Amino acid sequence: MPSLDELMKAAQNVQEQMQAAQAKLDTIEVEGASGGGLVKVRASARGRILGIVIDPSLLTTDSKEMLEDLVVAAFNDAKSKADQAGSAEMNKLTAGMPLPPGFKLPNL
Repeated sequence: MPSLDELMKAAQNVQEQMQAAQAKLDTIEVEGASGGGLVKVRASARGRILGIVIDPSLLTTDSKEMLEDLVVAAFNDAKSKADQAGSAEMNKLTAGMPLPPGFKLPNL
C-alpha cells in the first residue's frame, strides 16, 4: 500500500499534468463550418472562440435569418469539435493512470 507521502506526490504530479493539459488545450485549434463552408468559426479545444469568417455572399438583408442560423450551426460545430479534441487530449493524459472504472476527471 502506498504511503501518504507517495500519494501526495502522485496527486501533485496529476495536478501539474492537468495544468499542462489545460495550457495545451488553449493551443489546439478546431474549425466549425456550416452552409458548405460559407460560415466558419475557429475555436480552441477549450471552447474559446478565436475567429469567425462569413462569406460576403451572405451579407444581404434578404439572408439575415439564414445567416443567423448558419452562424449558430457553425458555432455548434466548432463546440462539438472542441469537445472532441479536449476529450482526446484528456484521454492521452489519463491513459497511464490507474483510475477506477467510470471515474471521470473534471472538465477543463
